[in-house]
Amino acid sequence: MKLTNSRAIAATILAALEEGSGSLATRLAEHQELADYGLLQETCYGCCRWFYSLEYLVANLVTQPLRRKDHDLKCLLIVGLYQLRSLSTPDYAVINETVAAANQLGKSWGKSLVNAVLRNYLRRQPELEQSLAVAAPAKAAAFPDWLYNELQRHWPQQLTEILAASNERPPMTLRVNVQRQSRTDALSALAAAGCPALPGQLAGCAVYLASPAPVESLPGFAAGTLSVQDEASQLVPPLLQLQPGLRVLDACAAPGGKTCHILESEPLLTDCVALDIDAGRLNRISANLARLQLKAKLLVADAGNPSQWWDGKSFDRVLLDAPCSATGVIRRHPDIKLLRTPANVERLLQTQQLLLRELWRCLAPGGLLLYTTCSILRQENEDQIALFLESTSDAKYESITADWGVECRFGRQLLPGAGNVPDGFFYALLRKV
Repeated sequence: MKLTNSRAIAATILAALEEGSGSLATRLAEHQELADYGLLQETCYGCCRWFYSLEYLVANLVTQPLRRKDHDLKCLLIVGLYQLRSLSTPDYAVINETVAAANQLGKSWGKSLVNAVLRNYLRRQPELEQSLAVAAPAKAAAFPDWLYNELQRHWPQQLTEILAASNERPPMTLRVNVQRQSRTDALSALAAAGCPALPGQLAGCAVYLASPAPVESLPGFAAGTLSVQDEASQLVPPLLQLQPGLRVLDACAAPGGKTCHILESEPLLTDCVALDIDAGRLNRISANLARLQLKAKLLVADAGNPSQWWDGKSFDRVLLDAPCSATGVIRRHPDIKLLRTPANVERLLQTQQLLLRELWRCLAPGGLLLYTTCSILRQENEDQIALFLESTSDAKYESITADWGVECRFGRQLLPGAGNVPDGFFYALLRKV
């Protein structure tokens, strides 16, 4: 039976994510025609953001744990609790619709359980919320235990701010093509269109909207003077020290924000090659290039296997935005909390090492490789660079002089913060000698 109840759909999406299947974006994309898609989207994002707190509350409300085959029913209870705690929908409507969703899941026997648990939560809400507040720190912060422990180990002084910022709703950040319009003019045009914005503090082309808006409503988006991109990514082109005539490789390039910004920053490059292993994702780069009236050479290939795609002609600059745990962008992708595991991170470490080693071969002597991730885990960042330097005799670390972020042993780290600030992001610059 095709599900039509948004709460039942949300429960199945959560159950799949908890099993490590797909991503929130891809799962939601299957239901964009749903009449109350907005409610589904809000519910799924909110449930992912607060999953481990909500799971704690469910465990304290059911008399005995649900069987594994009833995993979707546990997720439905999480959906109901999230809506009771966080949405303005009347309590009776949340309860009625969540009970009805049990039917759609084929769990008619669970209707009475759902009804009892949600009503019991309302009766005991102050007591239960107080219990959550003093529970294990990871539960109170709505983080999986392993990730909470990692962050506490790596960033003990900044832990509280990182956790709180990661649970915030993200700002919508734009990049102004300052070759075609000044940021001041862009801010004025946005204000005139009813989309007030503020300038970013780190990147000279960054703009933060006061509230998110459809891109179609933004003056200059269709014409290519504005793009959506977090401020952390906008710091990349200056770090690459671009100059006319250089040959640049953007490995792992999709969806293309950095590729396009590189081309906007230095229009006189001899060559810009954008590489990605996923053809579908590479199509997004093509669409962005067309909108911005830019040109790059696009290749569908595995960056970790240059023999498949490299013509042997060295690059002067290589950007390796490596696949990573994405723990610095949890506010934008809260499903990371459910999808990432220690084993997953270990596999990513192997991929990062392979990419560094293989792409280094493609770099010209005297050239620069910029290694970036949207992770805040040290083993993916400064530790990864330390390992590479130990094993690579012609690699020289170059420190990044800046007044932003945390200076690490090798590289510079932006940490998640509150409000109009960049995502968590890491940068390390290496020169081939």
